[in-house]
Parts: sequence; C-alpha cells; structure tokens
Amino acid sequence: MIVFKYIFWLLYRIWFYVLVAIPIFLFFPFLLLFSLKEKWYPQFFWLARNLWAIPILYGMGCPPRVKKQQKIKKGKSYMLVANHTSMLDIMLMLYVSKNPFVFVGKKELVKIPVFGFFYKRVCILVDRESTKSRTGVYRRAQRRLEQGLSICIFPEGGVPEEHIVLDSFKDGAFKMAIAHKIPIIPMTFYDNKKRFSFTFFSGFPGITKAKIHSFFETAILVEEDKITLREEVRDVIYKELVKAEIS
Repeated sequence: MIVFKYIFWLLYRIWFYVLVAIPIFLFFPFLLLFSLKEKWYPQFFWLARNLWAIPILYGMGCPPRVKKQQKIKKGKSYMLVANHTSMLDIMLMLYVSKNPFVFVGKKELVKIPVFGFFYKRVCILVDRESTKSRTGVYRRAQRRLEQGLSICIFPEGGVPEEHIVLDSFKDGAFKMAIAHKIPIIPMTFYDNKKRFSFTFFSGFPGITKAKIHSFFETAILVEEDKITLREEVRDVIYKELVKAEIS
C-alpha cells in the first residue's frame, strides 16, 4: 500500500510539471510577444490566468472555491497578500484576481525550466540579500502601479517550516502599500499545503479554498504605521488558518 502511495505522489508531481509546461509551449509565441513591452502586460496576464493557471488547478483535480468578504473592483490597484505554502499559491492567486497584477518574488525562481524564462520577464525580482535590489523593487513597483496594475507579495518571504502555521511577515508589502496609498487585500489559502506542498512525496487532489478578507485602507497611514498594519494583516490570516485547523 505504501509503495502505491509513493508511485501516486511521483506521478502527481510529474503531472503537475507537465501541466505547467504544456500551455507555455502551446502559447509560447503569444506569451513572448506580450512579454516584450510592459504596456502589453494585461494581455500576458489574461493568457497566464485563463490558459495556464486555471487549467493547472482543474487539471490537478484541485478546483478552486473562493469566499469574499469584499469585492475587488475592476480597474483599481491593490496590494495582494496571502500565506505561502505551495506552488499552487501562484495559480490560485491568478484565479482569485481578474485585475492584472505583478508578482514580486525571489530571483531564485528564474532557475525553474520553462517557467523561469517568463517569470524573469514579467515579475519584479528581488534579491533579499541585497539592499540595492530591495530599493529597486520599489521603483519598479511604482511604475507598474502607475500603469494601473496591482502588486502581489507573499509577505512571509518564503515557505515556512512544516510545523509553522504562518511565519512572521516582512515589511515590504506594507511599506509599499502605504507609500502608494493602495488598499491591502489579505487572503487565506487553506488547502494548498495539503494539495501540493514543497515536500516531494505528498499531496492529493481536492477542492482548494481561499478567502478574500475585508480590505485594509492605507490612505491616511504613514510609513511609521507599517509595523502595526503588518501585524494586523497577519493576525487576520493567522486566526483564519487556526480556525480552519480546529474545525
């Protein structure tokens, strides 16, 4: 029985990477075209959301279900934040928001074959060990916000250890949201660790649920408020995860 489990997990992993790669190869000319200029990014986002992320979620047997305490308004810029435990977080975030947004993510992901080629072209990359890199992120994010896009950051700054429900949050997303006076949308991703964690021999198909919490407005905040804001946003997600574990 254990052998069959390991065989399933192996095939499940392989199938995921097949699903990741196939749309990229199929639509490579269009993805490449729309990644050439920043003003064409909304078209790239539409392809990534509808022809890549959504087919992966359903193809993995992980249909998304989203509860909303507040609706995302079309054409408005936001800071999107969520807990991070799985590569499915990327696909689920793309599913949740129809508004085009740009990921801010660690530069190491460019090493992933196929995926990394476009990741480095359309995302805002950050080297967390470099102060210069972190400063550059703010300039690039400002340009994207001026283009009417939103920004997405997983504020834990990485994937927490298995036993940690929710790691501490970094300041970047909150400092940026205050600087640009954009609302923060906290989201809880409940199931992605169970569905497809970073542990190789693990995972199983099933509904993957998310919750969009009430937004945090930043219009009257100043940079000194970033720590309070950071902890309030984290507290919302943390309490939701603990409640889900208990139930």
